Amino acid sequence: MVRIRQLSALKVKQNLEPGMYPDGLGLYLQVGPGNAKSWIYRYRTNGKLRDMGLGPAHSVTLAEARERADECRRARQAGLDPIEERLKKKQAAHATAAHAITFQECAATYIESHQAGWKNTKHAAQWTATLQTYVYPVFKNTPVADIDRELVLKVLRPIWNEKTETAVRVRGRIEKVLDWARINDYRHGENPARWKGFLDNLLPRRAKVAAVKHHAALPFGQLPAFMRDLRDEASVAARAFEFCILTATRTNETLGMRWDEIDEAAGLWTIPAQRMKAGRDHRVPLSRRALAILTEMRQIRMSDYVFPGGKERRPLSGMVFSMKLRRLKRTNVTAHGFRSTFRDWAAEQTDFPNEVVEMALAHTISNKVEAAYRRGDLFEKRRQLAEAWAAYCGGQSSDEVQVHRAL
Repeated sequence: MVRIRQLSALKVKQNLEPGMYPDGLGLYLQVGPGNAKSWIYRYRTNGKLRDMGLGPAHSVTLAEARERADECRRARQAGLDPIEERLKKKQAAHATAAHAITFQECAATYIESHQAGWKNTKHAAQWTATLQTYVYPVFKNTPVADIDRELVLKVLRPIWNEKTETAVRVRGRIEKVLDWARINDYRHGENPARWKGFLDNLLPRRAKVAAVKHHAALPFGQLPAFMRDLRDEASVAARAFEFCILTATRTNETLGMRWDEIDEAAGLWTIPAQRMKAGRDHRVPLSRRALAILTEMRQIRMSDYVFPGGKERRPLSGMVFSMKLRRLKRTNVTAHGFRSTFRDWAAEQTDFPNEVVEMALAHTISNKVEAAYRRGDLFEKRRQLAEAWAAYCGGQSSDEVQVHRAL
């Protein structure tokens, strides 16, 4: 109490602003709102008055505050700015801590923070698997700040020509992790995994070393016979496969279909945005045959999934279509390839406009101007296309289907 009165008397003498009580030689006790007290070292540099906080009075004693103020004065005598010197020390400490964080630690944090937004639950596992296989053997425990071009190339060069598609994914994942590290101040400068303007000058383009491999597709002329074989099999997997082909949807879209997505009265299946590659709702018109399959499945309904797996609360496994193809001795094609079969049939056997077919496949419109002006989804025209496709899958000829030629 005596000390506060002494500081108050000195304050009056020096005509200081309210709440500032001098101890001498630049040290002040500052009393703020709610009677909060803290120590301040006040000095002038380049004509500018600066206040440097030395800590709250409840945890820093007067003796400690005077010692800290002495350190500030010594810095000033050496021609240094105490505030700037403290900032430099903090930055140095941060740099030391940043240099200690490894690429693997950054990658783990990146995956953890992003996996909630990845639609495919297997994506995080794929990320981890590729990093463990190709990246970590080279720079698993290397500080992320030390990752350079040579280390990145050491990962990519052995697989660039032989496993090009995998190498491209690995490069992209390294780039994303390093970008994340830079944004979080764990590294600085150029990203050594960047392709355009950097690695594209050091590695051959993907098209030069590996042609893009499309999903193997069944020629549409062989489709009716395949569908007959598929319909002869009485299983949930066979019905799911047939339904997937009839709707020209992706495998995961069909396998994940739930009953609350179906409006059987309207002949409509609405796939929610979170399950779509394009990230928006997709309406699928259902042909009579597709609706008949749903009627079969409703009679044995045991869960919220239309095509339940062995465990009632889960859908069929993503491998069931591949297994079905093996049983039917069609190992030269893929389930996804039937979308190409549909596309080829529509182009060569019908006069349905291209935009109707593309909309049926839920492809995004590459032309930005066209995309901006198109509001509808050509649903009724796609319904006619769906019936024509179902009829062809059922063995009817193009003439019997009576394909519409002037939609």
